[in-house]
Amino acid sequence: MASVKWTQEDERNWAADKVVLRKLKDRGEEPSQWLADEFADLSERRKQAKPRRPKGESAIYQRADGMWCTSVELPKGLDGKRRRKVICRKDKGAVVQEMRKAKTELDKLGNLSTSSATVEKWMAHWMDDIAPQKIRPKTLAGYRTVVNGYIVPLLGKKRLDKLTADDVRNLHSLMQSTPKDPDLRGRDDLPPDTVMLSSTYALLAHNALSAALKVAVREGTLTTNVCERVDRPRARKAGQKALELDEAIALLQHLAKHLDGDDAQAKMNAAMWATALLTGARRGEILGLEADRVTDVLDLSWQLQRITDISKAPADWEYRHLRSTLYLTRPKSSAGWRIIPLVEPLKSILKAHVSAQRSGLIFTRNEQPWDPDGASEEWKNALNAAGLPQDVPLHGARHTTVDLLYEAGVPEAVTSEIVGHSSRATTRGYRSKGNRRQLTDAMDKMSKLLES
Repeated sequence: MASVKWTQEDERNWAADKVVLRKLKDRGEEPSQWLADEFADLSERRKQAKPRRPKGESAIYQRADGMWCTSVELPKGLDGKRRRKVICRKDKGAVVQEMRKAKTELDKLGNLSTSSATVEKWMAHWMDDIAPQKIRPKTLAGYRTVVNGYIVPLLGKKRLDKLTADDVRNLHSLMQSTPKDPDLRGRDDLPPDTVMLSSTYALLAHNALSAALKVAVREGTLTTNVCERVDRPRARKAGQKALELDEAIALLQHLAKHLDGDDAQAKMNAAMWATALLTGARRGEILGLEADRVTDVLDLSWQLQRITDISKAPADWEYRHLRSTLYLTRPKSSAGWRIIPLVEPLKSILKAHVSAQRSGLIFTRNEQPWDPDGASEEWKNALNAAGLPQDVPLHGARHTTVDLLYEAGVPEAVTSEIVGHSSRATTRGYRSKGNRRQLTDAMDKMSKLLES
């Protein structure tokens, strides 16, 4: 088909007719037939002379404020809607240069960021609308603390697409140079023994920010997660206090007196602390132990936790409500979901304790589930009554169990399975799956060590 000639005069006539037709329409008047025919003819010739640009090719135009603009076509979003990156500069040449740069980056990365949302807005969206569907409530609660306390105050005003690796490193540094005591923050004359926030806390902030940015990349809001360009802070290896062998024996001897007493609550508490010391189970696993999961083995497939807002839990998360904000939940990892054998003396202790009970929690306080923090305080009372230091936390009983298993010569792999560590490295930090015979032998060795 022959090309259609289109001159500047044709363009002016077409534009003038368009203005006249618009004014007539606004006044509710009909145009003359001659004007209507001329405009239709000019419009058809203009369409043929100026074919439609290929998809992805955008015009460069000047806005009323003098800014030159263009756009780059991007892959469709997850919702199937069209996406474009708009570029505006004061100079037309700068727009052309930036457009070429954007297209080169698009060819390289396959996508470009389009969002100008701030870190604060994105983190709020992620925590309220996205994270609850995938992240366990206790983990998300920890994330909220560092997001609201540190990430938002330090980075919240920055545009998400302007976040850099240096910003993340500065977050790490500022957190680890912040006093743990809120009353000391902002002071220039810090005491010599001031304790700063740990690297573990900075790691929590890093993980929260990285998880949020990962979603932004997946949704096309960002092209890269800057947290992946930065070394993660190393978790602090703090020395956890544990009971020595003689102290563990002294505590068991003290508990034995209550096991033979008449005070029902004291007997129950004694059985609970013996379980903690002789299994290395976590606080929540002990408090959540039910009668139907105590046989010749101890089934540690549920744990008691306090969840303030269960509506935020992921849809596929298993839990059972007990009372108020207390719930039974599944362990966070497959290694935590375990079954360990019962050996003497714990076997006899628990058999006697649950002999008349077929279901329900075996350790309660005034016939109600234990508050986790209340149990930790009661542990200190038990240590004090036994004449032992109260600075060994309840979690220290778990470390004590690991130390005793090592002392008894139990292989590291078997120790890991007993206490539910996901890796042997974690067990070493406390100080192939084993079969039932190995586990039973290991528990027997530890019990004999305490009896000797």
